[in-house]
Amino acid sequence: MNIHEYQAKAVLKEFGVPVSRGIAILNAADAEAAAKELGGPLWVVKSQIHAGGRGKGKFKEAAAGDKGGVRLAKSIDEVKLFAKQMLGNTLVTIQTGPAGKQVNRLYIEDGSDIEKEFYLSALVDRVTSRVSFVVSTEGGMDIETVAHDTPELIHSFSVDPATGIMPHHGRTVAKALGLTGDLAKQANKLIGQLYTAFVAKDMEMLEINPLIITKTGELKCLDAKVSFDGNAMYRQPDMLALRDETEEDAKEIEASKHDLNYITLDGTIGCMVNGAGLAMATMDIIKLYGEAPANFLDVGGGATKEKVTSAFKIITADENVKGILVNIFGGIMRCDVIAEGVIAAVKEVGLTVPLVVRLEGTNVELGKKIILESGLNVIPADDLDDAAQKIVKAVKEAA
Repeated sequence: MNIHEYQAKAVLKEFGVPVSRGIAILNAADAEAAAKELGGPLWVVKSQIHAGGRGKGKFKEAAAGDKGGVRLAKSIDEVKLFAKQMLGNTLVTIQTGPAGKQVNRLYIEDGSDIEKEFYLSALVDRVTSRVSFVVSTEGGMDIETVAHDTPELIHSFSVDPATGIMPHHGRTVAKALGLTGDLAKQANKLIGQLYTAFVAKDMEMLEINPLIITKTGELKCLDAKVSFDGNAMYRQPDMLALRDETEEDAKEIEASKHDLNYITLDGTIGCMVNGAGLAMATMDIIKLYGEAPANFLDVGGGATKEKVTSAFKIITADENVKGILVNIFGGIMRCDVIAEGVIAAVKEVGLTVPLVVRLEGTNVELGKKIILESGLNVIPADDLDDAAQKIVKAVKEAA
């Protein structure tokens, strides 16, 4: 689960992390009051969307100007102008894709005199099962570009959960960033604060880009991107309350209500599969035969007729879907239940695209009989390879 920058900074501030003062607004009419409360003389007006690259992004509407989604204002009038231009308009960045995201919130923040910029992040290392830190002197840049072009400028280390943050971790960061004296002490303190926040709030990723040194010699987190472990949200109700569903895919939200593992992709063939491994194999073979999956959808091992019906509805709600492949290997999941769910869904929402169904396993013959006697225009398949070839062919012929 992701949250906005202003929310992330509020969370970090609870743990003593140094951040700039700022005020979030939903309406352009509130920009003047926010700017006056902060005082100036410099303000930063930041678009709040769940995507990186905001500063280099562009708005679709010409009225929004071409200064990107993060702008420095030198007067209250500029703050008001930028707020009016940005709120309600669609910002396109390298991470949003061409569709972009509508800006519904702004964060007006005190401007900072920057002496130097760094990169700092913490994330869960799946290999070591530890929290790892990544630091670089190349702040303000895409870390992927730095990693590709100058990997020697990236330094990382993991923290043993048995000991937590130790003084040598702070010294490692200070050395990597070239910090000495009081700045090194600040870095040591900051790393401890960030680690504490990371663990306490069940974070999955914490990125500070940039971490800056101000001209007065202070370390400050100028930006903050935080995501949480979705499986831990049951014990983080205060973090769950920060969720902004307008930033999420509506189909993924609906899927979560039915306990379905669903992720929207950009292909044309909708997939309904049981088991993550089989779902990945299904997507791979669709690609092999020249098309792309429109989604990842694992209905799980114990799906009911109602659950299957909901899954089918979610797939058909995607206007990019030009064909559907149902691929079920029945173990705990019974093929007759899948068949009944598919038929119920088709009768309820209709079927306007080709549908291929491959069933194997428990009650497979009963499942095939149910589909055969349904009278629906369903293309049966004997195995996964056969199913993939048939749905790809059907989609291409229908195009």
